[in-house]
Amino acid sequence: MRNSIEFVVYGKYALFTDPLTKMGGEKLSYQVPSYQALKGIVESIYWKPTLLMVVDEVRIMNAIRMESKGIRPIEYGGGNTLANYTYLKDPCYQVRAHFIFNPHRPDLAFDRNENKHHNILLRSLKAGGRRDIYLGARECQGYVEPCVFGEGKSYYDNYGELHLGTMVHGINYPDETGRNEMEVRLWNPVMKDGIIQFPRPDQCKQIRKIAEMEPKTFNKDNVESVDRLYNQLEEGGNQ
Repeated sequence: MRNSIEFVVYGKYALFTDPLTKMGGEKLSYQVPSYQALKGIVESIYWKPTLLMVVDEVRIMNAIRMESKGIRPIEYGGGNTLANYTYLKDPCYQVRAHFIFNPHRPDLAFDRNENKHHNILLRSLKAGGRRDIYLGARECQGYVEPCVFGEGKSYYDNYGELHLGTMVHGINYPDETGRNEMEVRLWNPVMKDGIIQFPRPDQCKQIRKIAEMEPKTFNKDNVESVDRLYNQLEEGGNQ
């Protein structure tokens, strides 16, 4: 696919929190990463407001296993408390994604150089990302490497279908939809032989409004052009 990227992301633990489990201070991870969590990982590899990162599919490589830990969360009112967080253990995923230009950002047309963005994206992936990689939560450090999607053995090869119930697909932000609203998307994923194929955000039918929200302001004054960034990398600048 055009402007595509394929990578493996892994770590010791992951916490893709099911929001229904947060009401009492506990946290329980989804069995698989949400679209939004994977999109965040792609954006940690390389992000510009000019681009919309689209996650196409994920391949679950290791068996889905969970481990509970007693956690002392910060108690801002003083005192101590103990919560129980349930993490995914030894997560490993192959991800395929691509980018398109954000149609709701005509003000960033000066930054639309498809070839240079793609080259920087691939270069950033080889360097392990431009920002730290997290698997759902800050305490779950992740690592990314280039891969060929579909290569290697998955625990769920020839497993058949696994219905995962209702999950959060992701969040709609104003600068990605053109609407001055923050919205949440829900869907019902089905894993087939270890692979989950994601619908695009604009294809999701279950959408709930969360709050009014204005888009962030980006322009030439606060966005470094891809031409300048590309030249810096060619000259040996920082990733």
